[in-house]
Amino acid sequence: MNAEVIVPISVFAMVFGIVYIGVRHKERMALIRTGGNVSSLETKGNILGSLKWGMIFIGIGLGIIVGKIISSSTSMEEEAAFFSMICLFGGIALMIYYIVANRFKQKDHTEKIQ
Repeated sequence: MNAEVIVPISVFAMVFGIVYIGVRHKERMALIRTGGNVSSLETKGNILGSLKWGMIFIGIGLGIIVGKIISSSTSMEEEAAFFSMICLFGGIALMIYYIVANRFKQKDHTEKIQ
């Protein structure tokens, strides 16, 4: 990538991070001053969210690899091969995520009942 693209994106990310941390600090300090419980602001890790993003990125990676194989071994244009395979494998990853998440939620729900 060109520095013309990377530098503005990096500056935006840095400013966003500083503002986010500053606002979060002010919010916590205000909560402490009023006697609130800071632990209510703690975020717990979301396993299913991490699973979803991991599966999407794996699907995109597989789509890129298969797209490159298809574009080099057939007469299909490279852009079409990449786009179609990324969409296909990304969609398959989301469908697998849906099945896994439903099983996880059903298992978690039955354990809460017992």
